[in-house]
Amino acid sequence: MLRRVATFALLSATLFSGLLANARQIPVVDGVIGGVRSSPKEFRVDEVTTPAATTPGKLRVVENSGICETTPGVFQASGYGDLTSNESLWFWFFAARKNPETAPLVIWLNGGPGSSSMIGLFQEHGPCRITNDSLSVTLNPNSWNEVANMLYIDQPVGVGFSHGTTTVGTSQEAAEDVWTFLQIFFADSRFSSLQQNDFGLWTESYGGHYGPTFAAYFLQQNEGIANGTVSGLPINLKFLGVGDGLTDPLSQYPGYISYAASNPYHPLVSTSTINTANNSFTRSGGCRDQIQSCYNTGSTSTCSKAQSFCNDDILSPLVGPYDVYFILARDPDPYPPDLSTYLGNKTLMSVIGAESAWSETSDTVYDNFAKTGDWMTNSRPLLETVIDAGVRTIVFDGDADYILNFNGVEAMVNNLQTQFTTEFHALSFSNWTVAGQPAGLMKNAGTFSYVRIFGAGHEVAAYTHGTLSYGEAALQMFSQIMSNSSLFST
Repeated sequence: MLRRVATFALLSATLFSGLLANARQIPVVDGVIGGVRSSPKEFRVDEVTTPAATTPGKLRVVENSGICETTPGVFQASGYGDLTSNESLWFWFFAARKNPETAPLVIWLNGGPGSSSMIGLFQEHGPCRITNDSLSVTLNPNSWNEVANMLYIDQPVGVGFSHGTTTVGTSQEAAEDVWTFLQIFFADSRFSSLQQNDFGLWTESYGGHYGPTFAAYFLQQNEGIANGTVSGLPINLKFLGVGDGLTDPLSQYPGYISYAASNPYHPLVSTSTINTANNSFTRSGGCRDQIQSCYNTGSTSTCSKAQSFCNDDILSPLVGPYDVYFILARDPDPYPPDLSTYLGNKTLMSVIGAESAWSETSDTVYDNFAKTGDWMTNSRPLLETVIDAGVRTIVFDGDADYILNFNGVEAMVNNLQTQFTTEFHALSFSNWTVAGQPAGLMKNAGTFSYVRIFGAGHEVAAYTHGTLSYGEAALQMFSQIMSNSSLFST
């Protein structure tokens, strides 16, 4: 067995000359961020670089590979859950560093749609973090497995190391596959004891759709199991976290206009560009009308056209020369470091059991979603359902993120209609401190919390502020929510 992952710096040295420019989670299509291809790619079956016999309905696992998590005595496992003979979801599990038997189980899902959850693992809050040269990793003291058993899943099929027939094109279809995967996961003797533990779903970006949709579906399936109409193991869903999420486009798209004009740092574009975008949003038949028509009809073509129009006329032009994920940098920002060289190392892949070439985002999966218009659908009613069901929920964002900026997210949050709405609206923002340092602004109402985190870009846990360490504020947020508490200052 290879020892620490620094070994891979030596194995990868010959690849350095081919180091890729930092890839993007959300594809740029014909110059449009989040655009819609005129001729989308058809679904395909992924090429598997290391063929292995699938085991439908079961896991295939490599235990304790020694990669990433090097804390003595902490269990890890990576591999595949085979949904069918030609659909396999990749997972990487890390036991909690403390009290894994009783610690909650959390799944982490990146967005896209089509982005790999290895982004969250290696760039944000996993047990290790990618180094700036993209060739090795270092142990992360602010890993979320400090307090929870963490399960990172590449989904839908075709994303990241997952492979198979790529047919999923809606958040609902994705939810059904992840439910199936979790049934397989909990049926495995290595993980069956975790089925009784508290369960959390944390996600970001397109997770504004994934989080509410998946959580609501899990609750629906649990109800079916309870009344005998569904066969399976209930998921003990207690927590939902949604970071920098696209949930309610009609509420959120005006945020691009206001954020481009005024944010905590600097304007992004000229007044004339802002005025042009505002006209594209408000005019008859413009972005606002097209999103509303999507909401009213649910038509795939109407919703897909709304995505194309609004991202071409609103989202893309208003960022100007800045990076859409972190406006304190010019585009493209090389941080967080690219993962392609590290995760593309064939020795590494063999050690962890990966069978297909890794990519940050699957264009095929993205195109599947663009064809259905899922982007412009409204997930806010599902989020309201989850909150009202008693699931402790937090919505969070970084104040230096443009692509799902806090203006839009806070507009969505203010439009929520839940049992806590009246209380939430009566509150003013409170200062949120971490180790005595200003770290954000927060509101808590019942079991719902919102926080805007200072100095953070789109991947909140990848950043720092003041003299805090990288991911320190994000770990405090995560730890407080996962201990079934509202946010509080330290």
